[in-house]
Amino acid sequence: MKTIDMSLPQFGFIVATRGALGAGVGLLVANKLGSKKRRLVGLALLTLGLVSTIPAVFLVRSHAREQ
Repeated sequence: MKTIDMSLPQFGFIVATRGALGAGVGLLVANKLGSKKRRLVGLALLTLGLVSTIPAVFLVRSHAREQ
């Protein structure tokens, strides 16, 4: 079993990354905003989530240990 040992701010970064990705996808499929605004905000959040996933993966991998 692997354990991951990281600080609270690092964990918060991982959670925020997933949240931005989910919010971006949600806005892309929602009908609450106008089409153009929704698409722009959704794509921005989706891009932010995808781009921040790369350092998040490295962060998790660097803190993973075999037990």
